[in-house]
Amino acid sequence: MTLFDLAGRVAVVTGSSKGIGRAIAERMAEAGAKVVVSSRKRPACDVVVEAIRAKGGEAVAIPCNIGDKAQLEALVTGARDAFGRIDVLVCNAAVNPFYGPLAEIPDEAWDRIMASNVRSNLWLTRLVLPEMAERKDGAIVIVSSIAGLRGSPGLGAYAVSKAADFQLARNLAVEWSRHNIRINCIAPGLVRTDFAKALWENPETLAVTLKQTPLGRIGEPDDIAGAAIYLASAAGRFVTGQVLVVDGGVTIAGRS
Repeated sequence: MTLFDLAGRVAVVTGSSKGIGRAIAERMAEAGAKVVVSSRKRPACDVVVEAIRAKGGEAVAIPCNIGDKAQLEALVTGARDAFGRIDVLVCNAAVNPFYGPLAEIPDEAWDRIMASNVRSNLWLTRLVLPEMAERKDGAIVIVSSIAGLRGSPGLGAYAVSKAADFQLARNLAVEWSRHNIRINCIAPGLVRTDFAKALWENPETLAVTLKQTPLGRIGEPDDIAGAAIYLASAAGRFVTGQVLVVDGGVTIAGRS
């Protein structure tokens, strides 16, 4: 077994019909994992499953709205029915229905952001942690954002939710790492996905970002997939409760 081998492992990836989640699902399948592809709409999940199977991988689609506790329970049950166990959980799905200052955010938007980006991760981890503890093995990766590391004039609520994910991972790691379960966050910078299209398709915003990025480019979904495989595999077996920043150097460079 190599350090990055996921053969024989079962991975559940939320929000995996496109973007970062899809890249993680496909790359984990290439690394040998059996993958549960999940997002709200089955046809979109089926496309990813077919792509994985076309390359010789194993995958099933289980649609799920992460804001619905019953659907999360069905996702976990369906994953166990399909593959017998869950070794790796990637909490990638998230929402951001509001852009603007915190002083103007409607209560409904705030509640939806916190419920989808934080509470759903708590719900889902609580569903899989006991079986991982019983086997004394498991890995959970929460895909957060560098927004949780900095203030933002327009992404305040989203940033608060992503900072909360950092602390969720830390607390869960303190509680569960003694069972050989590693729980970590990835904090991507700007990545070329539909979710962030409003940022990278805006020439002015993109130019500012590139100027502030030492590597001189924005991220690609595969950049995050590699980090997820590291944290889920034996390569990351001594890493827990951490935030792995994958941002091309944005957060270590001064603004100009």
